[in-house]
Amino acid sequence: MTVDTTNRSEDQHDLSTRTVAILATDGFEESELTSPMEALKSAGATVQIVSIPDSSDSIRGWSDGNWSEETIPVDTTVPNAKASTFDGLVLPGGVINPDRLRMNEDAVKFVRDFFQDGKPVSAICHGPWMIAEAGAADGRRMTSWSSIRTDLVNAGAEWVDESVVVDSGLVTSRSPADLDDFNSKMVEELAEGVHAGQHA
Repeated sequence: MTVDTTNRSEDQHDLSTRTVAILATDGFEESELTSPMEALKSAGATVQIVSIPDSSDSIRGWSDGNWSEETIPVDTTVPNAKASTFDGLVLPGGVINPDRLRMNEDAVKFVRDFFQDGKPVSAICHGPWMIAEAGAADGRRMTSWSSIRTDLVNAGAEWVDESVVVDSGLVTSRSPADLDDFNSKMVEELAEGVHAGQHA
């Protein structure tokens, strides 16, 4: 039998007691959802895809400048989801995805509640837009896709150009090229659990 060692770095952390929400809608950057989801499942976590009501039963990603042929099934929507039932949150990027999500009050509240509960939040590329919208970027050290740097700085963040930045349970990265570093730190922070420095 061949043993898959693709996510061996994540296997040192046991997330078998953790349930993690991935908040996304149509237009997410495909690799920024599928790669973290695979890393979480490899570490034993239960993963649920949470979306907004105007999404269908599945959401379609963006890959190589076009709509993906693949869809991802949606488990629940934000009016029916509570941060209290999850141990952490992942926010994939893509331009369309977070731009649609930040216009939905329930989605923004869902993100804010994770910060208020001190739970780990991981966001990549344009995903940190949601953190700014939730009022949780102020005073945090973060990175992102470079085009939203000014938005994060205006929201009070200290923006740095690094592959992955960890700040008291908040994990941020710049792009799909950083997914290995992002996934590793995401799993590590989820294994640690609630962080006193996490706030909204």
